[in-house]
Amino acid sequence: MERISADHLDLQIAHALALDGRASFSRIATVLGVSDQTVARRYRRLRAQGALRVVGLCDHRRTGGSRWWVRLQCAPGSAPALADALARRPDTAWIQLLAGGTELLCGVHSLTEEDEDGTLLERLPRTARVVAVTAQSILHQFAGAALRTDHELISALTPEQEAALVLPPPPPLPDSPLPLDALDRALFTELGLDARASHADLAAATGWSESTVRRRLDHLEATGVLFTDLEIDIALLGLRTCAWLWLDVHPADLERVGAELAGHPEIVFAAATTGPTNLTASVCCRDPRSLYRYLNDRVGPLPGVRRSETVLISRTVKQSGSALPARRRGTAA
Repeated sequence: MERISADHLDLQIAHALALDGRASFSRIATVLGVSDQTVARRYRRLRAQGALRVVGLCDHRRTGGSRWWVRLQCAPGSAPALADALARRPDTAWIQLLAGGTELLCGVHSLTEEDEDGTLLERLPRTARVVAVTAQSILHQFAGAALRTDHELISALTPEQEAALVLPPPPPLPDSPLPLDALDRALFTELGLDARASHADLAAATGWSESTVRRRLDHLEATGVLFTDLEIDIALLGLRTCAWLWLDVHPADLERVGAELAGHPEIVFAAATTGPTNLTASVCCRDPRSLYRYLNDRVGPLPGVRRSETVLISRTVKQSGSALPARRRGTAA
C-alpha cells in the first residue's frame, strides 16, 4: 500500500477547502502566498491519491428530510460482505465497519418527506447474517459540517488566513421545508461525487444549461440547503484512532453536554438522537492512548452522563454517497 504524505502547504490547502470547499484555486493561492498552479497541482495530487475529496451535501433540516443511523450487529465474518452489499444501494449515505469488523453503522438519509417511502428497516435487506439492529433518528446537530464550523482536526492556517476564507454563517432554519426540484436532485448527485465540479461539467452531467446551473447553485448556497464537506484521510493529520461515542445523558443536561462536546477539537460530529442513548459523537485521536486520555479527562467529567459506550471505527466503506477504496481507514466522519 502506497504511503501518502503531506507537507505544511498540503495541509494549508486542505484547511482552506474545509472552510470553503468551492473556493477557487486563485483565491486560495492569494491567501497562502503561492501560485494558483501550485495549489491546483497539490490538490489534484492529493485527490488522485484518495487523500482528500470535497463533496456537496444537502442540509436535510432545511428540506424536510430525515437522517437515521442504523447499527447492525453481524454474525462473525459476515460484516464486510454485508457492508459492500449495502454500499451499492442508493438509499445508504455512508457505511462504516465497527468493532474490528463485527458491526456496521449505516447512515440513511432522505432529502424530503416525499422520499420516505416506508421505514428504514423495511428497505434494508433481510438476512440471517444480521443478529441485531438498532435505529436512531438525528434530532439536533451540535457539531458537523452543515453548521459551517471550522474543521477542528486541521490547524494549518493562521487566524488571518482563516478569516479570509471562511464562509458567512448559514441563514436561520426556515419555518417550513424548502422544496427541491429535479435539477436540485441531479446537482446533489453530482456534487456528492465532487463539489468542485465546474458549472460546465455540472451542466453537461445534468442536461441543464450552464447559466441555469449557476443560478440554481447560487440559490442552494444562499438558502443554506447546499453545504460542502471535506473528506480527508486522517492519517495525514497524524490521527489514526477514530471511534463513535454513544452517551446516555440526563435530559436536563443534554443541551449543555452536546454544546460542550461540540467545542472539543477531537469531535468531528455530535448530535442528539432517539434510541437507548440520546447523544452520539464521532471522535478522532492520535492513537488509542490519546483516546483513553480524552475519554477519561474530557468525557468522564461531563455532567449528567449516566452511561457511555465507545466503539472503534475499523473502516469507512462508503462516505457521502460513494463507495471508497479499501485502503482508507478511519476517515473523518
